[in-house]
Formats: sequence, structure tokens, C-alpha cells
Amino acid sequence: MSSEFSHFTHDEQWNAENDFLKMKMMLEHGAEFGSVGNSEIPPGIENQFLKSVMEFEKQFENTTYIKVFDKLKRPTHFKPVTEIKDADISSAWSELSDYLSQYGVSLDACSPNISPRELYRFTIEELFEEEVEDISLPGMTQCFIYDIFHPDTVYENTRLAKEECIEYILDKIPMQGTYNFKKENLQLNNYPLLSLDEFTKIVNRFKDAYDNLEIDQIQESVCIVQEKESWVTGVYSITATSGKEVYPLSGKWKVMYEKDDHLEYWYINTVIIEGINF
Repeated sequence: MSSEFSHFTHDEQWNAENDFLKMKMMLEHGAEFGSVGNSEIPPGIENQFLKSVMEFEKQFENTTYIKVFDKLKRPTHFKPVTEIKDADISSAWSELSDYLSQYGVSLDACSPNISPRELYRFTIEELFEEEVEDISLPGMTQCFIYDIFHPDTVYENTRLAKEECIEYILDKIPMQGTYNFKKENLQLNNYPLLSLDEFTKIVNRFKDAYDNLEIDQIQESVCIVQEKESWVTGVYSITATSGKEVYPLSGKWKVMYEKDDHLEYWYINTVIIEGINF
């Protein structure tokens, strides 16, 4: 801590230096903070955080790039994936993952279909060649997601259809705009050519018709992926209540996608839910 604050109490010293650091960051980097000196964070912890941010900004301004392999000190003791037996691959991946962690690198996969063998192969053959910003701070981890490099479209479209479309429509919480849907030319059951705003209003009108909507089951059946089209089908059952009246609703559902080649993203364009009169 700077000697210029030595006549203050311990907490006063922290707060004074923190105020100074905040002002410096505001002037030099345009940072924005709440009321200076009115933080609920312990001043010592806040001081460490502010210094870490300043160090990051310093390194970021003069950033260079480095291959992951070089960041890991160019390891040579990891075998090619083809030389590892099936019985040993899980422990080999665990060892490699722990090694990455020692140098502030992590690799994860969203899809449960990605095996330890594939994660090991990807790390050795592809991730090692990736370039990253050569920034090193205590506790900082540079995170990689396997699915960004090799998307599992069947898994992701199935998950989105179930969790961020059908569940989103059938629970009681009002629907708001979502990035998974097209903005125009949507279809909901027998309503074609809807804007996302119109789609949302129709769904919320259905939700508002009941006091409560309780999801009993939403189950996916199959996902088909073609070149520019994809669809997921499944079944559902919910219990809708209005006053003392109970309405069991169930049937099949289908969510259809079209691919945006420019963004490499699949957008929902059609939702069919049997048994519901929107």
C-alpha cells in the first residue's frame, strides 16, 4: 500500500487507495463505477480486484499472441491419441486436462456426446495450434468450448427445441423475444407469416387464459438435420387450471429450423403443438 496513505487507519488506507485507483481508471480507460467509497465489498478485496483489472488493461494494451502449445511450455510427453488404449484414455484425458489447468487453460464440451478420446485428440491435434492473447494474471483461465469448433447440431437443436422453445411456450412465465427464433415469417400452428412480436403476443394470450400452467412432461423423440433444414419432434403433457377447472393438455410437438449460412446458426421458423388452440 502506498506510504502517502500511512496516516490513515487500515480501512481508510484501503479506501483512499481504492478511490485513487478508480479515478485513475476512469481518466485513463473510461471506466465507470458506482459512488466512490460506497462499496459493500471489503476494501482489501476490492483493492486486489482493482489492481488485477489495471494489470489486465496494461497487458491488453500491449497484447501479443501466442500458440496454446507455447503457452503450455511446449510439452512433448503426451502420446498421440492413436497410441492410447481405450482402457487408458479417460486417465490420459484427465492428466492432459490437469496439465492445461496448471497454465490457465481449460477445455470443456457442452454436448454429452463428446468422448474423452475426442477431447484428448482435439487438444493435441487442434487446440495446441490455436493462438491466444498472451495475457497472464493470477487466477485467470482462458476457456475453450469444443462445441464452438465442432458443433453437435443434433444435440444443440434438440436441447433448444425442448428447453428454449416448447418449455418456453408451455410454462406460465410470459414469453419475451428470444434470439433462437427468426424475426419474421414464423409459423405457430395454423398462424403463418408471423413476426416475432406477433408470435410472442399469441403465445402470451394463451398463457393469460389460464391461472396456472404446470408442465408434466416434455420429451423429445427424434432430431433430423439436413443441409439447411432441421426439425425436432416429441410429445408433451401439461395441466392447465382456470379457477377450479382443470384442463389436461397433451399431444405431439414439432420444432423446425432453417440455417443462416452467413452466421452459421440455426433459427427456429415453425412450431407445431398439437392439442392447443392458440
